Amino acid sequence: MIFYPSERIALFIDGSNLYAAARSLGFDIDYKRLLELFAAKGRLIRAFYYTALVEDQEYSPIRPLVDWLDYNGYTMVTKPTKEFTDAAGRRKIKGNMDIELAIDVMEMAEHVDHIVLFSGDGDFRRLVEAVQRKGVRVTVVSTVRSQPPMVADELRRQADNFVELLDLEASISRIVPHRQQQAVSPPVVGSARGQADD
Repeated sequence: MIFYPSERIALFIDGSNLYAAARSLGFDIDYKRLLELFAAKGRLIRAFYYTALVEDQEYSPIRPLVDWLDYNGYTMVTKPTKEFTDAAGRRKIKGNMDIELAIDVMEMAEHVDHIVLFSGDGDFRRLVEAVQRKGVRVTVVSTVRSQPPMVADELRRQADNFVELLDLEASISRIVPHRQQQAVSPPVVGSARGQADD
């Protein structure tokens, strides 16, 4: 990763995209460690986390994470999911945060030197190009080592730097207590790396 100590950095995390990428690689993200990693790279101005929430559920599995992030240095951007029925009559839930993320990136571009985008979504290629024209460097964090790869080729090519999420595993993964680690970790880590090396 190429960072300069005096750089003003902002993180933009597409929550569902990052979760899916880490899960496909077989590890859980420790968001405290992630924040510390990037705070050590330069002047971390802001870390945004984007996720849609199902509001009418009694308990949302993501709610504890959202609350923790909110109290621990992240700027949370949430909106309720929308439920609709598709052409075949199936109930679907939609919760796309692309517009919110794009607006925040454009607004923050004049206050930062380096944007780190945690997403592989090819729809962000034009956004990356737009902030680069303002003189901001963009690093994209995602993975090509999952099956299928989670990062769109056009986004990867547009970014100034691409960071493979699996290369950050040692720095940002949740540390499993030793007893559980012996039982759980080797097969998970082995299978994720085995696929990556194929």
